[in-house]
Amino acid sequence: MLSTGLPQGAVPKLERPGPLRDRVYEALLELITTRALQPGQHLVESELAGHLGVSRQPVREALQRLNTEGWVDLRPAQGAFVHEPTEREADQLLTVRTLLEAEAARLAALNADSAGIEALEEILAQGLEAVASDDVDAAVVLNARFHAKIMDLAGNAVLAELAAQVGRRVRWYHTPVARQRGGKSWAEHRDLIAAIVNRDEQLAERLMREHTEHTRRSYLAQVKS
Repeated sequence: MLSTGLPQGAVPKLERPGPLRDRVYEALLELITTRALQPGQHLVESELAGHLGVSRQPVREALQRLNTEGWVDLRPAQGAFVHEPTEREADQLLTVRTLLEAEAARLAALNADSAGIEALEEILAQGLEAVASDDVDAAVVLNARFHAKIMDLAGNAVLAELAAQVGRRVRWYHTPVARQRGGKSWAEHRDLIAAIVNRDEQLAERLMREHTEHTRRSYLAQVKS
C-alpha cells in the first residue's frame, strides 16, 4: 500500500503524448473515477508527484483543474481532498443520466445495425464473464463500454456529447454498487439488446429507464446506510 492509500499497481503510467499537465490530469482523474483515490482522501502534491514520476508543478496544475471541475476540493491551509459527493449531487446527476440514456436506447432500437448489435452482444458476454469471476473493475469498465456503445448506436451527436459530459461521473457513482448490482445489471443489459434487436423503441426506452433507475436507487440506498 502506498502512502497516499493507492493500491499497488493502481498508478497509471504517463506514456501518452501531449502536455505533461494534461497527462497528469488524466492519470489523477482515472484514479478518482475508479476510486483508487477515495472520496475525502487527502491529496499530497509531493507524494502524487513521486508516484507519477513528475515534478510538483504539473500535479498542482492538475489539482487546480480538477477543483474547477468539481472532482477535488481545495481547502485553505489544509490542501487538496477528493470531493465527497452529496446525496443531492448524485441524485441529480443520475436522474439526468436516466433521461439521456433512455432516449439513446430508443434511438438505438431504430438505428442499430447488425455490427452494432454484435458489438453489444460481445460486451455482454465479457460482462457476464467478469461478474462470474468477481472482477468488479472489469465489470465497471465493460458497463461503461456497453452504455457508450448504445449511445453510439443512437446516432445523435448532440446526445452523445451531453452523455460524455456525465459519463465519468456515472462511472464514479456506479463503482461502489457494481458488485451489489452484479448479474442483475447484466441480465437487464441482455433484455435491452433483445428490445433493440426487435426494433421495439418503446420497450428499449422503458428498459433503459428502469435499468438506470436501479443504479440510482442502489447508490442512494448505500449512501443512506
